[in-house]
Amino acid sequence: MPTISLFYGILIRMYWNDHAPPHFHVEYGEYRAQYLIETLVLSRGQLPRRAHALVLEWAAMHRDELMEDWELCEAKQQPKMITPLA
Repeated sequence: MPTISLFYGILIRMYWNDHAPPHFHVEYGEYRAQYLIETLVLSRGQLPRRAHALVLEWAAMHRDELMEDWELCEAKQQPKMITPLA
């Protein structure tokens, strides 16, 4: 599972051959979560409130790039790294 961004200890990943709808996975310590790209809704798992807010801020800035990476993963190609939250 490729890591596409890393900031403040938060790992953003996508799986090749993952199921629809388009989404990304987040790991933060022992926490795991999944967010829908189109709506940025938390669809599975949980994160601490601050990490959740950081993920939403980052994803809102990079939604188009997230969709591009989703399409690359569907085509079994390496997704591109996305600029971390500074």
